[in-house]
Amino acid sequence: MKDGDRAELAENVREACINAAREGFQDAAMSGLCTEGSMEAAISAMQNLKLDKVIHDEE
Repeated sequence: MKDGDRAELAENVREACINAAREGFQDAAMSGLCTEGSMEAAISAMQNLKLDKVIHDEE
């Protein structure tokens, strides 16, 4: 894998993590969770992110 490809892959994974965290936080906040609970939901969303899907969708 070339350095440019690695950088692009890393950027795609970062973007997927940010999107998962935002969605997890928003869903939790709209459900009435406090900020701490919403943050935990955001972290959980990133932990549950299917990285294989992110990687293969970019190929």
